[in-house]
Amino acid sequence: MYFITGTDTDSGKTLVSSALLHAAEGTKIGVKPIASGCEQTENGLRNSDALALIAESNIKLDYQQINPVAFKPAIAPHIAAKQQGLALTAQGVVDSLPLTELEKADFGLIEGAGGWRLPLGNGEYLSDSAKFLATQHQVGIILVVGMKLGCLNHALLTQEAILADGLTIVGWVANQVDPDMAYQDENLATLTQIMTSEFMGYVPHLSNPTAKQAAQSIRFTKAC
Repeated sequence: MYFITGTDTDSGKTLVSSALLHAAEGTKIGVKPIASGCEQTENGLRNSDALALIAESNIKLDYQQINPVAFKPAIAPHIAAKQQGLALTAQGVVDSLPLTELEKADFGLIEGAGGWRLPLGNGEYLSDSAKFLATQHQVGIILVVGMKLGCLNHALLTQEAILADGLTIVGWVANQVDPDMAYQDENLATLTQIMTSEFMGYVPHLSNPTAKQAAQSIRFTKAC
């Protein structure tokens, strides 16, 4: 089972998560425990990231099991929760997950929200949920680096934070979010030198990205 985090919002976590699910063999499921920016539908709030994971999963559950915490405003989840009088906690996020199905699957994936230190409120962070999962359920961390100006700093700081939390990054993926990034090759070369975990691949900028396209650029050999 894996927890996918990113260097920032819009780093490409969902694209990489969908690609990993697409490439995985056997039974597979991806979940998105917290999502903001959801659309109101006749069936309730729906999030495009969660729907993308559902599309690449062959273990089918009710939507609320895939995305248990959904907010309509595209704002920080802890602010949206406060507006609704809800309390988000790290353990609560873990308890909301369909852990039985995730553990039974040949490939189980949990996509985070925002970056590693996404606030939940009251001094708790989504990274605390990831720590619970890593220690209690042997969940490995995969880091998505959004390739744009500033990514070297963001990648290093995120790596340092994850390692400081006592967790292991099993791999990282470079995802080109800025098609006009200057010196992209040189930045990628620097990243491959300063990142300490397995380099799983570089996803180029895609005009209309699909999980199938992105999967062709990712390789993953480690198991957790």
